[in-house]
Amino acid sequence: MKIALPSRMNHIDEHFGHCEHFTLFTIDSGKQITAEEKIASPAGCGCKSDIARTLAEKGVKLMLAGNMGQGAVNILNSHGIDVLRGCSGDVKVVAESWLSGKLKDSGIACAVHGHECHNG
Repeated sequence: MKIALPSRMNHIDEHFGHCEHFTLFTIDSGKQITAEEKIASPAGCGCKSDIARTLAEKGVKLMLAGNMGQGAVNILNSHGIDVLRGCSGDVKVVAESWLSGKLKDSGIACAVHGHECHNG
């Protein structure tokens, strides 16, 4: 399984659609990280890009994110990628926290930026 984290300087980027890159971790059946790779972030708003398809093609099944609009969540979900929002900090620490069952989705969708890509 692979998980993706929108990243900036090895930390979760507060805004999924404007991150520097996506950090992908490969997780084995023993819930251990076995590989890490970085995928360049597309220009523009993430939910208007083709990043969901690209991540799905890479085998990503979960996005651990800081915050994102419901439109982006819907697009990722439509590509078979679950989303857990409300994450912050170092990407590897966040991934390890998820692996140990310490993270829960904040349930809060980004609604303050006013970009059309954040609407339902």
